[in-house]
Amino acid sequence: MNPTGPGGPPGWAAKPFPKAERSGRFVTLASGFANEDEALPIRAAARVLDATLKPRDHVKLALDPARHAYLVPAVGTIDVNGVRVNVRDGAAICGESDIEVVGLRDSGVVVIETV
Repeated sequence: MNPTGPGGPPGWAAKPFPKAERSGRFVTLASGFANEDEALPIRAAARVLDATLKPRDHVKLALDPARHAYLVPAVGTIDVNGVRVNVRDGAAICGESDIEVVGLRDSGVVVIETV
């Protein structure tokens, strides 16, 4: 077993992500993809996104249909492409080029996208 993992030695970083930045839109918190320089770096072909939504907020998220995504509302209830997702329920998403998320209650949504 390699304790440092396939991407190199362990690392640590921190960055503020003010709640206002995530209000009504997805913000990439961590990413292993080269084109997302504002996010914290991770050593994986993946990204972690977060959004906060008020009731009736609509937000679209572009996805690569070749990747898989997992979405979970940490707080609140949302609608994802017409499917209701309650707090701590998860939605596995694949083959989609974009999703539309609608806040049904005050919500915090986390998305993990990976190859």
